[in-house]
Amino acid sequence: MITIHHLQKSFGKNHVLKGVDLAFDKPGITAVLGPNGSGKTTLIKSILGMVLPDDGNIEVAGKSVRNRWEYRKQIAYLPQIARFPDNLTVKELLSMIKDLRGKAASDQHLIDLFELTPFLGSRLSNLSGGTRQKVNLVLTFMYDCPIIILDEPTAGLDPISMVRLKELIENQRAAGKTILVTTHVMSLVEELAEEVVYLLEGKIHFRGSLKVLKETYGESSVERAIASLLEQQKNTPAFSSNGQPAFVTA
Repeated sequence: MITIHHLQKSFGKNHVLKGVDLAFDKPGITAVLGPNGSGKTTLIKSILGMVLPDDGNIEVAGKSVRNRWEYRKQIAYLPQIARFPDNLTVKELLSMIKDLRGKAASDQHLIDLFELTPFLGSRLSNLSGGTRQKVNLVLTFMYDCPIIILDEPTAGLDPISMVRLKELIENQRAAGKTILVTTHVMSLVEELAEEVVYLLEGKIHFRGSLKVLKETYGESSVERAIASLLEQQKNTPAFSSNGQPAFVTA
């Protein structure tokens, strides 16, 4: 569904993406991980057309996204920080997004799921961070898109809402969606993801299943495996673009 060829991007002297090659070509959940500054956000914004790469190409459904915008209708996106006019009420925001998208939306079941009915008349400026995140989740999931990109989706959520979000994501996977998740919550990765892509300094240093990640680094959890990856990376950068182990001497 998404194919990325030799993606490169620099901001001034900061070379953020260094020839990234990736393909997300089957339904399921992939966790895109990496420390701050690793290139995750730039990669996602490049897919969305919010950042223009210096080199390389991105294809969605077999077509290059260059100089196109229609493909974005196939993507549901949850930003890490969503900014909307604070003077709008939740109901007004939902109506505005429906008008902008110009297509039928299914939001009532999501409003019920995250118990937002009492807040529909509230202005966004008066909502807590967790409630704003629930509104953002409704906006993300109210359209039936084949691709879903979630950037830190659990931020600010209470335990009940987190459980409901996980169930919602699992339902979307069961419906055959391609889902990319960036998160620092490794328990979320352990519970939901089938595959991990680990970015470090603009390059892919691991791609594979959680099982392979743990076996490769001899650890029992994703968190410990990532820590071992970082330790090993000090001496051997290392994973090939096709996702197979390729430990090489720097």
